[in-house]
Amino acid sequence: MNIHNKKICIVGLGYVGLPLAHAFSSKYQTIGFDINEKRIQELNQGFDRTEELDVSQVKQAIENGMKFSTNLDDIKDCNIYIVTVPTPIDKNNKPDLTPLIKSSQTVGKVLKKDDIVIYESTVYPGVTEEVCVPQLEDVSGLKFNTDFFAGYSPERINPGDKEHTVTKILKVTAGSTPQIANVVDELYSSIITAGTHKCSSIKVAEASKVIENTQRDVNIALVNELALIFNTMNINTNEVIEAAATKWNFIKLKPGLVGGHCIGVDPYYLTYKAEELGYKPNLILGARQINNGMSKYVAEKTIKLMIKKGLPIKDSKVLILGITFKENCPDVRNTKVVDIVAEMSEYGCNVDIYDPWADKDEVKYEYNLDLVDDYNLDEYKAVILAVSHDEFRELNIELNDSRVIYDIKSLLPNADLRL
Repeated sequence: MNIHNKKICIVGLGYVGLPLAHAFSSKYQTIGFDINEKRIQELNQGFDRTEELDVSQVKQAIENGMKFSTNLDDIKDCNIYIVTVPTPIDKNNKPDLTPLIKSSQTVGKVLKKDDIVIYESTVYPGVTEEVCVPQLEDVSGLKFNTDFFAGYSPERINPGDKEHTVTKILKVTAGSTPQIANVVDELYSSIITAGTHKCSSIKVAEASKVIENTQRDVNIALVNELALIFNTMNINTNEVIEAAATKWNFIKLKPGLVGGHCIGVDPYYLTYKAEELGYKPNLILGARQINNGMSKYVAEKTIKLMIKKGLPIKDSKVLILGITFKENCPDVRNTKVVDIVAEMSEYGCNVDIYDPWADKDEVKYEYNLDLVDDYNLDEYKAVILAVSHDEFRELNIELNDSRVIYDIKSLLPNADLRL
């Protein structure tokens, strides 16, 4: 099967899909499809609100022949469909496969004989062939592995990282037949300069992705728990980590909030499937419990020190610096900073949030929270630095008895509290 004359459709143009579409557009006829009309309008004007691509990169893709559309007619003549939609969890921490199912149904409407549908969304092992493929068959009327085929190549995008971009990260690939596995691998190899790793099955590839972030979640949970222990001992956790990291095989991680669309979500996909099969994944669930509890811990420690300093709690103003889930990135999905806001508000505090990276409208829509345009430190009884944006690195907040400073990220030269 010749990949060079293929027309590629990327379904879902978020943090994963857009950079991928940009990469493919350099070598293939590529179209980006998304149901968000505003997103498509912005991209056609050269604007990427995720800031993964700058204006010149978006325009370069368009010059390469890249098209952005919400119209099914524009993608019906594609041969390869790559689905890069989100895989969130619901309020009960169960996998929400709705975006994946709906996008599969959409692709099914235009699916033709010999087409290949490749999924990049993070899932538990089995979702591609047991959930997505049946949707493709039902809508298209075609038969899997006879009329059309499937592949899986998990995304490895690191939002905000301008060094490890999509083509520079080794890519895992898999296909629904040995021949299709070769085609999928060859396709990605043609744009991924870091190389590829072909798996023996789609399930292996799915499992490899979900454990990447599960492993990181467990490791961070260990460091967070160590921070809780060392804080009760009045030992500086970061000093301990620096000392331990002098050994060559020590994994150097820092304590902190665990949010975002990957690390704080993906482990629930694996635990869901494990429990469905009758296995209780105690370690993974325990790690999730520790990491989910860090926001409450930060709020409680702040309140206790405010009381110790004789500061009022009710109606006192509290400033939180940063609301995105990570530094130097506008992504606010599943940010755990909002949990600190909720906890402090329950104590009767009036919380202001300042973040130079976050989109005000998105924060309002997602969390019904308003961001402030500026702040005067003298107005606040507590300041919590939650995200280590570069803009906060020059801050030097005076330590005194009139306020509490909690530096979650150990970024400030002065702080009453650190994780």
